[in-house]
Amino acid sequence: MPPSSPSAGAAVLWCNLGSPAAPTAAAVRPYLAQFLGDPRVVEIPRAAWLPILHGIILRVRPAKSAAKYATVWTPQGSPLAVHTEAQSRLLGDGLAQAGHGQVQVMHAMRYGEPSVETRLQQLADAGIHRVLVLQAYPQYSGTTTASMVDAVNAWCGRARRVPELRFVADYHDDPAYIDALARSVERHWQAHGRGAMLVMSFHGIPARNIKLGDPYEQQCLRTAELLAARLGLPADAWRATFQSRFGAAEWLQPYTEPTLRELAKQGLKSVDVMCPGFPADCLETLEEIAMEAREAFLESGGEAFHYIPCLNEDADWMAALTQLAERHLQGWPTRAG
Repeated sequence: MPPSSPSAGAAVLWCNLGSPAAPTAAAVRPYLAQFLGDPRVVEIPRAAWLPILHGIILRVRPAKSAAKYATVWTPQGSPLAVHTEAQSRLLGDGLAQAGHGQVQVMHAMRYGEPSVETRLQQLADAGIHRVLVLQAYPQYSGTTTASMVDAVNAWCGRARRVPELRFVADYHDDPAYIDALARSVERHWQAHGRGAMLVMSFHGIPARNIKLGDPYEQQCLRTAELLAARLGLPADAWRATFQSRFGAAEWLQPYTEPTLRELAKQGLKSVDVMCPGFPADCLETLEEIAMEAREAFLESGGEAFHYIPCLNEDADWMAALTQLAERHLQGWPTRAG
C-alpha cells in the first residue's frame, strides 16, 4: 500500500442552478433538457413526461427562452454565471482573511457547466477529501436543494474514494442573511426613495410539493416576515408572492404578476420589488421581474416600479456567507500550520 498522505484541508463547493452557455436556441436546448428532465423538478412519471418534454417543449421553448436570455446577457456572459463565479472568489477571499487558508472554494452548477461532477473530481484529484456543499438556495426545496444533493451522490456512486461531505440545508432565517437583505433595501430607499409597498417575490413551486412535505413555502414566508420586521414594515406595507409558474398545475400563491396588476388597479401608485430567494440576479429577476412585471404594473395603472437588485457581490452578503461557511467548516483542518 502507498504511504498515507498528510491531511489536505477542505473545500467549499458554492452551488447554483446553472445557465445555458449562450443566449441561443442551440445552447438553451440541452440546458432545458437537463433541467426539465430532472425528476426533482418535474415530478411526473417519466413515461408520461419525457415524450412531452422531447416531443413538444424542447422543440418550441428553446427559441423563446433564448430570446429572453438575450435581453439580460452581458459581455461577460450569463448574469447568474458571472455573479456566482464572483461570489465564489469573494467567499474564498473572505475565508482566507478569516484565517482559513487551507480552504479551497469552487463554484459549480446543477445544470450546465462547471458541473458538480466536474468540480468534485477536480477536488478529489487535488487530494481534498472534505467538502462543504453550500448552495445558493436560502430556502430549502426538493426541487433545488435536494436535487443538488442528488448530483453530489451521483458522483459519489462512481467514485472510488468518497469524500467526507457536509450539506447546508438552508439559511432562510440566518440573521446575517436577513440583515444583508435589509441593508440592501435601505440603501435602495436612500438612493431612489421609498415605494408605497415592498413586494418580495420568491420562485414558485407546485402546491402539491408542499402537501408532500416540502418546507419551502413556510421558509419563504418566514424570510419575508423576518425581513419586514427588520425593516419595521407594518403588515399592509409588504407582500410575499411567488413567480415563474410553469405548466397548468396550481403553484404557490399569490402569484407575483397578477398581484402587481391587482395592486395597481386598486390604486397603488408605487411599488418596490425584490427577490430575496435569489442571491444572484438572473433571467428570473432581470427579465421576469425587472422587465415583465414592471410592464404589467405600469400598464395596469401603476406609476413607479422600482426593482431592488439581488445581493450579488454585496459586501454585507459576502460577510454573511463567509460566516455561514465558517460555522459549517468547524472541526475540519482549515488553518495553515
